[in-house]
Amino acid sequence: MIRLLVVDDSALMRRLLANVFAGEGDFTLAFARDGLEALACLAEFRPDVITLDIHMPRMDGLACLDRIMVERPCPVVMVSSMTEAGADVTLEAMELGAVDFIAKPDGAISLAIDELGPLLVRKVRAAAGARLRRSRRLAERVRHVIAPARLAMPAAPAPAPAVRPVTAAPPDGIVLVGTSTGGPPALDALLSPLPAEFPWPILVAQHMPAVFTGPLARRLDGLCALTVQEVVRPVPLLAGHVYIGRGDADIVMGMRPGGPVVQAAPSLPNYPWHPSVDRLVTTAMQHLPAARLIGVLMTGMGHDGAAAMTRLRAEGGRTIAEAEETAVVWGMPGELVRAGGAEAVVPLDAIAETLLGWLR
Repeated sequence: MIRLLVVDDSALMRRLLANVFAGEGDFTLAFARDGLEALACLAEFRPDVITLDIHMPRMDGLACLDRIMVERPCPVVMVSSMTEAGADVTLEAMELGAVDFIAKPDGAISLAIDELGPLLVRKVRAAAGARLRRSRRLAERVRHVIAPARLAMPAAPAPAPAVRPVTAAPPDGIVLVGTSTGGPPALDALLSPLPAEFPWPILVAQHMPAVFTGPLARRLDGLCALTVQEVVRPVPLLAGHVYIGRGDADIVMGMRPGGPVVQAAPSLPNYPWHPSVDRLVTTAMQHLPAARLIGVLMTGMGHDGAAAMTRLRAEGGRTIAEAEETAVVWGMPGELVRAGGAEAVVPLDAIAETLLGWLR
């Protein structure tokens, strides 16, 4: 049985979620109305996974998540509003340690729960088996054990980003990145070590709704030396730039007289996840030789990207799969490894170094 703690100040939401998970037959449920009640439940109920609303009285979701990750780390799925402000807070929650999120639909939740329920169940099941990075916030957990009354110290300010060069020359090759559950912090870990003069553009398919991908791109742009942007219209590919596919659509590569371009494309029914990693890699292979492409498949449930990157390697491209010990969910990279399509299987904090070594 999966021990699930549902934290939400709405009695209606708690009742609807109770119906969703009780019908599955393998969940043991507990409920809390705010962050303080949730913290009180941790030691006694010992949940395997938590769904956590963001906006609650007394203690909100972010403050509660911060305490959970220090006092008793546990996989958490955030319940977020479908707004840009909600997206910013959700991305902050991912940085604090949340595994995934579910976006509340607009309008009456009771009318949308039949559509929302199966997705939420899949995400919660995946989160229950997720791997939390034991090194994450270790110093704060030690301080909590030594002095429980002390709260986490504020993070040091980030260093000023390096000056970003702009080059108009067509790139020699392209890095294609796919990720899903646990992806935003993984992208931070991948991109932050790369220098502003990284020689190839990086195209990213991160499974996410459209309202979240713009804030994700802006957040990453402020965290790394590379220039990061969301793809909303056709743009030429430049070295030292990262292109995040717009959510609820696909990111595809094309070719124009001046060189390769990237653009958003309406989603297709034969690609079940969006932005689709398989479609991104397939379109890149249609316009560039495989030897000029590198595929990187990181944490995420499902198998998106595994088939296309396996073909990429078979045709002479290079591929990296995130290692199981660091992936929050070893679904997508695991499928690539099992298919024999991974040239290198490396932990998250070594992927950037591997890329730099290959391109030197």
